[in-house]
Amino acid sequence: MMNKSDLIDALAALENLTDKQATDTINLILNGFTDTLKKGKRIEIRGLGSFSVREYKAYAGRNPKTGKTVAVKQKKLPYFK
Repeated sequence: MMNKSDLIDALAALENLTDKQATDTINLILNGFTDTLKKGKRIEIRGLGSFSVREYKAYAGRNPKTGKTVAVKQKKLPYFK
């Protein structure tokens, strides 16, 4: 598994960038993804997959700790395909 800091380290090593330059680059890309998804648009990276936002309706869920029924509000979540 690779996390954000691993990605920054890999970019810095591969392109001979400082940690700050690599961090700024990764943040620029991820912020662009976030802004695009917030606008309800889709992101497609050929050879990797696509990101979109899916809307989920409200439903009655169950608290696994107490077993009580809980109302879950409708929500929008990122989805990768």
